[in-house]
Amino acid sequence: MLDGVFENFTAAMLEPYRDANGEPTGNAGMDFIEPAALREIVTQPDRLGFQCHFHAIGDRAVRNALDAVAAARKTNGDFGLMHHIAHIQFVHEDDIRRFRPLRVAANAQALWACHEPAMDDLTLPFLDASQAVRLYPFGRLLRSGAQMVMGSDWSVSTPNPMLQAEVAVTRTSPYDREADPLLPGEALNLVQALEAFTLGSARINRVDDRAGAIEPGKDADLVIFDRDPFLEKPIGEATVVATLIGGKVVFEA
Repeated sequence: MLDGVFENFTAAMLEPYRDANGEPTGNAGMDFIEPAALREIVTQPDRLGFQCHFHAIGDRAVRNALDAVAAARKTNGDFGLMHHIAHIQFVHEDDIRRFRPLRVAANAQALWACHEPAMDDLTLPFLDASQAVRLYPFGRLLRSGAQMVMGSDWSVSTPNPMLQAEVAVTRTSPYDREADPLLPGEALNLVQALEAFTLGSARINRVDDRAGAIEPGKDADLVIFDRDPFLEKPIGEATVVATLIGGKVVFEA
């Protein structure tokens, strides 16, 4: 866990937080682990073949995580291990292009990438313009070639992947669908969002040889919805009518 959260000004930022009047403060958040120590710490499990999962909200925390992986690669070499950075609320443009060559997955919790109270009341008022454009840059990360992974961070967020996929696609809250989208240029299409939840998650868990896609030879772990989310909107209102594990029905509505 590399930093805190933006709402209480503990996320590690490259530039200081603004005050309520838009003026810079002396606070740029907290590094929970000192960067030099982090580089040494990450090098050890990387050498032993363990994946590192980083909590990083602020753009400085994301950079520290990438720097730590780079240090591990320099010491240990690259033998195909994929680490991942979760939350990625802010990512500097210079760091977006580093995910792919470092083989670091971008692990997103998409429900928050929209206008809602934590964003509009506790985040945007304390950013300058250069920081605000770094919010949840899913589109730029994907276009850079980064491996996108999506998860819920439940119980902080919702465990419903379709609600999260809807926000990834619309950049609008499923609880206020008339609101303006947040940085719509960072939206994914539905194929990309669902792939992040399925094949992306299988890859980060190192089970993509048998899971994450409907293909011959893979486990028939399937969820069947009451609608085609590509044709019937809203995406987040799709409900599960059956679940199969290994081809056997384990739930049926």
